[in-house]
Amino acid sequence: MAVDREHILRAAAALLTRKATSTMDEVAKAAGISRATLHRQFAGRDALIKALEELGLRQLGAALDAARLDEGTAADAVRRLVAEVEPVAGFLAFLVTENQLFEADEMNEGWNRIDDRITALFRRGQESGEFRIDLSPVWLTEALYGLVGSGAWSVQDGRVAAKDFQFMIVELLLGGVRRSA
Repeated sequence: MAVDREHILRAAAALLTRKATSTMDEVAKAAGISRATLHRQFAGRDALIKALEELGLRQLGAALDAARLDEGTAADAVRRLVAEVEPVAGFLAFLVTENQLFEADEMNEGWNRIDDRITALFRRGQESGEFRIDLSPVWLTEALYGLVGSGAWSVQDGRVAAKDFQFMIVELLLGGVRRSA
């Protein structure tokens, strides 16, 4: 029987989003495969995390594409971005807390491409006069990541309703970034 690598990654992502300290045994069980099969696909946790990083970057890139960041007002693009990121927010929150992905000298260039696209959105908002100019676009990008991660964890823990995810993030972020009239 052929092993579906994508299925393993999605099962691992779902599990690790809920329990970041899961063992390889737990990942194998969640994927419905043996530990030996898991190890044939991924030599260890580091290899699994690197493969998950690639999946996460693909998902985030697709969310940015779907959000059409260059269309309409920057504020509307932020709203679309948060809506498109919501389905993978917990997984992305897990990835950005995996220090091993950011400690190496050869950090995945995909993160820089994602950062550049979101930073460009905030810069566009500043240049159009929508957003404050005293907060750097890089800081606003990091603030967005923090809010998405916090929102995902709050929903996952049942502290806030899932239906409020987009509203909470967009209103807090845009409330702080909008330029006063």
